[in-house]
Amino acid sequence: MIIREKLESNELIVLSKHAAFSSHSHGRVKKEKKCPFRTEYQRDRDRILHSKSFRRLKDKTQVFLAPYGDHFRTRLTHVLEVAQIARTISKSLGLNEDLTEAISLGHDLGHTPFGHAGEQALDIIHPGGFKHYMHSLRIVEKLENEGKGLNLTIEVKDGISKHSKGKGPIVNKKIKIMTLEGQVVRYSDIFAYFTHDLDDALRASLIKKRDIPVKLVKFFGSTHSERISKVVSDTVGETVKNSYKSIIISKNLEKNLGEMRDFLFKNVYQQEKIIVNFEKAKQILMDLYKFFLANELKLRELYKFESGSYRDDCRDFIAGMTDDFALEIHKMIFTPKKWSFVDFKI
Repeated sequence: MIIREKLESNELIVLSKHAAFSSHSHGRVKKEKKCPFRTEYQRDRDRILHSKSFRRLKDKTQVFLAPYGDHFRTRLTHVLEVAQIARTISKSLGLNEDLTEAISLGHDLGHTPFGHAGEQALDIIHPGGFKHYMHSLRIVEKLENEGKGLNLTIEVKDGISKHSKGKGPIVNKKIKIMTLEGQVVRYSDIFAYFTHDLDDALRASLIKKRDIPVKLVKFFGSTHSERISKVVSDTVGETVKNSYKSIIISKNLEKNLGEMRDFLFKNVYQQEKIIVNFEKAKQILMDLYKFFLANELKLRELYKFESGSYRDDCRDFIAGMTDDFALEIHKMIFTPKKWSFVDFKI
């Protein structure tokens, strides 16, 4: 018996009967020879982890645009925190950690520079709009690996494409996710962002501890650790009580999460300091989109992949930029350079 088969056999023994077993995967669109050492979901996790899109997340905005502080979250650290919370929940429930981790690491690959500001800009200017979760799917299906895609399993792609909530309902029964692991990631995404965005807002002095409603402090706790422990224990307990029919949270947690999200939108995301930069960032990406749409030769100097639609190529190139790269390209194109009569090389 090869190593992968031993791992698959162990899953059948150790994991809950409600878990998504690697050996029962619906497979990939393009059939491949199986790895002798890794299960299908381990292989997906590794492909995402080694992708260029994943590496670029380290220089993409979470809340604060291109932050100078060493301890502010970026899109990469957000993804890692989602993965850790999701793995803890999955392990506690006897679900497949490898599938959970693969979905977690891949769920935000499609995020633009400047976070949701960039997403809004492309949604406005690109025909057909732009949604980061659908672009994450486009990346793993078509853009990565020199246009070949990553050829991930059906289960991982399903979880990636259905993770997003935005301002919509925290609990949305209309969204059908095919695995419990994918459902875990969807909840873990909001658990991660409310806890770390609150932490970053305190660090940035956008809010003070006394500004947080007493009711929310009593419910979630006063520290980052306490808040994560609260949401994890609630999710695990409620799901077990529900006999694993789906991943669920208590009505009390749902209500308090909604109130915490409202607090963050009002006191953090919609603060003038954030909104001013948000609008400037949107304009930068709209400027770049218009420029490259009118200058194909300039785009091709920087971006070689051709999808068959030039407008889509403009969108894909801009969506893949990091914050710093977008700022630098915008500066090179739109900011005049000082002229000097002295022109010499050292």
